[in-house]
Formats: sequence, C-alpha cells, structure tokens
Amino acid sequence: MLSRRSVLATAAAGAAVSATAAAAASFGNPDEPPQGAINAKNPASVTDPGPQDPAISNQLQSAFSPPATDVGSMRQIWSSFNTSPRRIQDGGWAREVTQRSFPISTTIAGVNMRLTAGGIRELHWHQAAEWAYMTYGNCRVTVLDPSGRPYVADVKEGDLWYFPAGYPHSLQGLGPDGCEFVICFDNGAASEFNTLLVTDWLAHTPPAVLGKNFGVPEETFANIPLHNLWIFQGKLPGDLEAVRKAMTGNAALPPEPFTFSLASAPYVTNTKAGSLQVADSNSFKVSTTVAGALATIKPGGMREMHWHPNADEWQYYIKGKARMGVFNTGPNVLTMDFNPGDIGYVPRNFGHYVENIGDTDLQFFAVFRTPQYQEVSLSDWLAHSPPQMVAEHLNVDPAMVPHWPGSDVFIMPG
Repeated sequence: MLSRRSVLATAAAGAAVSATAAAAASFGNPDEPPQGAINAKNPASVTDPGPQDPAISNQLQSAFSPPATDVGSMRQIWSSFNTSPRRIQDGGWAREVTQRSFPISTTIAGVNMRLTAGGIRELHWHQAAEWAYMTYGNCRVTVLDPSGRPYVADVKEGDLWYFPAGYPHSLQGLGPDGCEFVICFDNGAASEFNTLLVTDWLAHTPPAVLGKNFGVPEETFANIPLHNLWIFQGKLPGDLEAVRKAMTGNAALPPEPFTFSLASAPYVTNTKAGSLQVADSNSFKVSTTVAGALATIKPGGMREMHWHPNADEWQYYIKGKARMGVFNTGPNVLTMDFNPGDIGYVPRNFGHYVENIGDTDLQFFAVFRTPQYQEVSLSDWLAHSPPQMVAEHLNVDPAMVPHWPGSDVFIMPG
C-alpha cells in the first residue's frame, strides 16, 4: 500500500518531470503550435515541389527556412541594390532603393552610383541632406555653402562626404578607374532621379533672363543642353591644388570639412571578434542630420543584441555573409540573410543582432537620421539590473548576471 507521503512525492516528481519536459520543449521553440522545420515531423512539410529560383532561395536561407523562434508578420527588413534597375549613361550609372520599393525605410533612401574616370554627376542640389560612403576608387567632390565658401576634396574607399540639404555640389570619378559609392538621403522618399539640376534650370529659363542674371549677352547661352546631363563623360580633372585655387580664389574656406575618413575614425571597440567605428556630429561636425557606423565582424562573431533609442538603422552590406534577427512587440520576430549589396533596415527601438555566418570577415555600415549615435545593449542593461530580479525573470543563477558583458563589448566572439 502507498502512504500519503509516497503519493505526494510521486506526484511532485511527476510534476517536476513534466515541468522539465515543458521547459525543454519550449527552449528555442516558444510558440504553439510549434513553428520551424525542426518541429516538422513529416519530412514533406519542409519540401517545396513547386516552381522556385534556387539562386535566390540559396542566398536567403533564413527566409526559406526561418528559425523556430520567428513569429508574427513584421514588415520586410531586407532589400537589395542587386535587384534594383540601373540607369546607365555614358560616364556611369546609378540605382536606388527608396521607401517606394522598400516601405519600411521611412527615414533613409539609398543610392548606389558608379562614375567612370572623368565621369561627372552634374552640378545639382537636393531637398534632402546627402551622406555618402566610398566603396571603390577615387572621386572628387565640390560644394558651396550658403555663405559663398567653396570646398573641393578628393575621397577614396572608406571616406565619407556630407552635404546639407540645398548645398549645391558635383561629383567626378578620378583615375585610374573612377569610383563607386553609396549615397544615403535623410528622407526615405528622396530620389536620385528627381534632383535640382543646373542644366534643367537653365534650359527652362528665358535667354534674356539668363543674360541679365550673368551680365553677358543672351547669345552666350545659345548652345546650352536642351535636356539635362545627369551623368555624363567628362575630361579627367586637373591637379587638386590647381583646381582648388581656381575654384576658391580669394573666397573664405568653410569652417569644417565636408569629407571625413570613416575607415580611420576612432574605434568604439577593436578586438579579436571585430571592430566598430562611429562618425557622428562629434567627430564629423558638418554631419548634423546623419550619424554613421562601420562594423567589421570576424567569422562566427556577432554584433550583440541591442537597440537604438534615437533613430532607425539603415544598413549596407559591403562584404561577407550575415544573418540578422529583429524583434518588436507582438511579439513579432523576423530573421533574414544578407549578402554584399544588400540593405537592411531596423526601426528605432526594435531589438536586433547581426551574426557573421560566413567564413570571411563581415563588414557593413549603418546610417542613422540623427546627429548623435546611441545604442542600448541588452546584456549591459541586464548586468546592471538587480541580479535577483533578473534571475526571477529568466530562471537563471543570479550569481551569473553581474558577469554578463557590459556596454563596452559591442561585438561578441564566436
């Protein structure tokens, strides 16, 4: 016969086993009904016998087979210049990803442009500020500020420029093979194909007005282009110092440069796991509406779980292979893979991480529509919360909590 004590002990043991089993079942699989390929008992559940494009699905494995922890219906966080049509002209080309094709990207529009050696992006200005990162070659930039102070500089791979809205400027590829760069406008609806062009304005202004404006006979403008040039092939420009002297004359110089080397910016962190460099208005003073960060992550490493409290994050993947998971209320969680030329977007305060899932270095830059770079680390927050409280939330040993990584880590090793 069983005593009351033995019955209670057996029931308690059974409950413990059930609780352990439930915990084991929920680990990495929190939702009901269970999601993810790992929970598909019938092998046919994960097959795709219908029409498909392996070239795309093989590059986006996290879309084809998401982690079991993904849930909900978050707006798409992935886009790519690789799928954007190029507008090609003699002298170079450009393609763009704006809010029109990438709805989640409300604060930043992106442009990828190539200029040949001598190729010119004609004199123009924008209704949005322009922040750019050089990915290849060499380029000459010119700009004039509202006080009439001209600026000219040559930029190379890893360099930035920033032109506030309304500042007129030009871009020209240098030898030996021109340049390529990514432009970010601080407005998700801005378009590179809809800018204020000097040729457009002159062609649509009465000749008599042109003559009066420039103080010359109106016949001076008899042969101006009737259509805008946008990108065109020009001659290789002369020596930088000679051009600077011809441009500036006796004019004063701007108080701060419009160019900056992100590749040589101070490191926020630089370890065996990777590095993070930041350029915001503290170091790149003219960049008052856009902050940028360059992340390099070693194979197996991970940009720690974090969020940005003051701005959305727009990402451009330069090299390597990445996997990013993004978390929002709901819960809504989406995981996507990223390759060179791809774009990621994380709305403000959405939690996220970025893993290097390749066998080479992963590198991407992130842009934020804000003058100051800010982030909050999940690990740092929990490490600086009451250990017992964290332990009661997560069922972990409270003694472990204070030893979790702090605010100076940023990138975790594999």
